[in-house]
Parts: sequence; C-alpha cells; structure tokens
Amino acid sequence: MFDTREKKERSLGTKLFLKAHRCNSAKCATVRRQAKPGVHGAGRRGAKSEYGQQLNEKQKIRFSYGLREAQIKKVFQTASKKAEVTGNAVVQLLETRLDNVIFRLGFAPSRSVARQLIGHGHILVNGKKVTIPSFLAKVGDKFSIRPQSKDHPVFKDLVANLQKYNAPVWLNLDPEKLEGKMVSIPSDSEFPFDINMVVDFYSKQ
Repeated sequence: MFDTREKKERSLGTKLFLKAHRCNSAKCATVRRQAKPGVHGAGRRGAKSEYGQQLNEKQKIRFSYGLREAQIKKVFQTASKKAEVTGNAVVQLLETRLDNVIFRLGFAPSRSVARQLIGHGHILVNGKKVTIPSFLAKVGDKFSIRPQSKDHPVFKDLVANLQKYNAPVWLNLDPEKLEGKMVSIPSDSEFPFDINMVVDFYSKQ
C-alpha cells in the first residue's frame, strides 16, 4: 500500500517531515526513491513556469501544515489585511497554530500527530483543555500535557527525548514538567518553501 504522504514529498522533491521521525532516517521516501511518483516520474521534465513554481511552493505549505485549500486561502486573506508584511504575517499565523506549537515544542513527532493529540483532549493551554488544532496561540500562553494523559503510551520516553531537544527561540520548554510557553512571536524557523512566491500566487487570485 502506497503512503500518500510520502508521495507528496516525492512529487514536490522536498522533505516536509510528514511522517514523524522517518524523514530523519535512511527510510525517508525522498532518499530511497528520488524520482517523482508515477510511471514517468524518472523521465526528464521541462522547467516549470512562474505559475507552476508558485503553485509548487503553495502545495509545500499546504502539506507541511496539513491544511485544506480553503484553510490556506483564508490564512493569506487574513494576513493581507494586517499592517505588517504579508509574508511575515502568514508565517506567524501558521506557526502559532496550536498543532504547530505542540510539534515545535517536541510534544509530538509531527504536526499530524499533534493534531490527533489535541483532538483527543491530551493538550492543555493555560490549564484548560483545547481540542481545536487551528487554535491560535498568543505570547504568554502556556502549554502542557493533561495530567491524566501523561501515562499514555504515546508519551512514553517523551521526557528523555525532550532532554536532547532544542525548541525554537520563541518557545520556552521545561522537559521535566512537560510544559512549554510562548515567549515571543515566532522567529528563527527554517521552512522548506518560499513564502514570497506564495504571496504572489494569492495576490493574483
């Protein structure tokens, strides 16, 4: 059975870390099978048009954050109305999603797993259960794992794993207490896509 997440990465030719720790190993699809998926995947392909390049970058964002087309379009529409540079506003809206924050804190090995943890009620924000992955975090918000959930198999070895993990500078992590805090607006993150090309793509819609 083919895994559609790995096919997405092969199609875009970029590691998007959609399958937890697998992308950091030799089992990563883009390492094992570098050709694009499909019968003619290994054949030569012509250079993409400007529109094709922009569409490619947009798809990288969609798949990276696990968004539907309507969701990502709404993100760019919201960002375009803000006073700051649209690209920066988009990154902030994406990075402050609760599923991304939980992933960045190291509480989950991927955003898709983070969405499951949130949906199943394992995550607390400021001491209250939040089950909406798209919830937007703010500076000062505190994140933790529900006390009743800490013995769940999914969190086995989490404390030990977090001892070796470095969270982004905009997040503060306490690996012993399994708690985190957003201390500033998102920054210092690397992305496998060109945000400016996607801004241009949506500005023409």
